[in-house]
Amino acid sequence: MGTPGLDYLELTDSGDQRGSSFPVPPTWFAEPFPLRDAHITTLLPGHIRGNHFHRARREIFVVIANDRWSLHWDMGEGTSSQSHEFEGPSAVVVRIQPQVSHAIRNDGSAILHLVGLTDGPYDPTAPDAFPRRVTSP
Repeated sequence: MGTPGLDYLELTDSGDQRGSSFPVPPTWFAEPFPLRDAHITTLLPGHIRGNHFHRARREIFVVIANDRWSLHWDMGEGTSSQSHEFEGPSAVVVRIQPQVSHAIRNDGSAILHLVGLTDGPYDPTAPDAFPRRVTSP
């Protein structure tokens, strides 16, 4: 699915007896994305991460799930929230442009795993994350 500010792709599992493997198509890396920060996190059932936007940084998230979860976003200040629900074992890659508020909500009963990549460094003295709610519990 794609829009000018956020797009996502449910990845196909090409794994085998050893486990899952979700290749990301090379077209997702055609636009330069200078990796400046990465974080790996979990999201417990019933919790949300996000409900914020970045003024300058772009993000790429990989969400690895075994149960239900949902992605929420808007297209900028004053726009309405949109969402998409996912169910069952999956891996999804999400690209987020600056000014697009976003959140991931764990709607299931299993832990979500997230890998977040940004094209700008994390600097606690000059934050680039600003609250704007696109979902609630």
